[in-house]
Amino acid sequence: MNKNATIIIKRGSFLSKRMVIMLVALGLLFGGIFTYKVFQDYMMKKQMSGLAAAPITVSSTIVSALPWEPKLTATGSVRAINGVDVTTEIVGLITRIHFIPGQDIQRGDVILELNADPEIAQLKSLEALADLAQINYDRDTKQLKAQSVSQATVDADEANLKNARAQVDQQAATLAKKTIRAPFSGRLGISAINLGQFLNPGDKIVTLQSLDPIYVDFFLPQQKLPQITINQTIFLKTDTYPGVSFEGKITTINPKVDIDTRNVEVEATLSNPDHKLLPGMYGVVEIHTGAPKDYLTLPQTAISYNPYGDLVYILTEKGKDKNGSQIYIAHQKFVTLGETRGDQVQILKGIEKGDLVVTAGQLKLKNGSLVTINNTVLPKNDPAPRPKNE
Repeated sequence: MNKNATIIIKRGSFLSKRMVIMLVALGLLFGGIFTYKVFQDYMMKKQMSGLAAAPITVSSTIVSALPWEPKLTATGSVRAINGVDVTTEIVGLITRIHFIPGQDIQRGDVILELNADPEIAQLKSLEALADLAQINYDRDTKQLKAQSVSQATVDADEANLKNARAQVDQQAATLAKKTIRAPFSGRLGISAINLGQFLNPGDKIVTLQSLDPIYVDFFLPQQKLPQITINQTIFLKTDTYPGVSFEGKITTINPKVDIDTRNVEVEATLSNPDHKLLPGMYGVVEIHTGAPKDYLTLPQTAISYNPYGDLVYILTEKGKDKNGSQIYIAHQKFVTLGETRGDQVQILKGIEKGDLVVTAGQLKLKNGSLVTINNTVLPKNDPAPRPKNE
């Protein structure tokens, strides 16, 4: 081996040692970085785990069974049994107005008078002709007995008399139309005419509405028909009179179901002696359909409404924290809902009486969340809430 070969071998050995040192250094560097990242992730997960385990504060209630009275509800519209815009059949000039807007009036009372001078004169003329026809008929009847006139003459006289009387009756009827009378008893509205105004047939004079008794019309789905009958009691509630129920009876059930909505129209009659209900008002109609029955009941705020199903959160005890506060675990339970009333809802399926249910704060929960209870402020749970200004 020559000298050059020895130098090459030594140099290669030196390079190999340097490579090993570099590789070891790189390994230590990457190992340190990896160890740091693992430790960092561990600490972060530990911190996040500590945060996730922090209990969430909610309010709750114990499920109880409350009596519910089965009933049907619908939106009703109040309608007068008789209601018209009073008009005239013939032309004429208003000479007298006999009513005061807003007054109660009886059937047959005079509302106004139109100028009838020409009609009166014409009636007198026709009455004179009728009197003449009567005289001719009486005279010729006597002459017929004496055979001074023919039977044909007497028959003509009789026809003339009947025609004259008919014309008198016709003119008297026309004259009567010059006096406008109330077609039924009721309350008058705002006047639409003035003294001296010329009226044409069909012109509105005043509205007239009978207010006692009064109708309320409403619609029910065809499936509810077996639950209603004639003379069944109904109650009407309006926001005009909060807390007041007007009692009535079902008087008509339409014998035809609407082909578009599959609803049937129902008419009820209500006593309205104080005239509180007015045509055109609307309200909520309630029909009680049976004896009260107990149902599990919750505030509506306890329900989480979802497209895939309605659910509540049931709480079970887990233990106590370091401060001695009771900790609970929240469990999702799907429920089947029934009717609602005020702030409450029926629970038909999914929970049991005595279950502890979250009523507020569930938006922050998921299945298995830890919670604490604070019932200092509770959601509304009134079966029949009323406006604050009532």
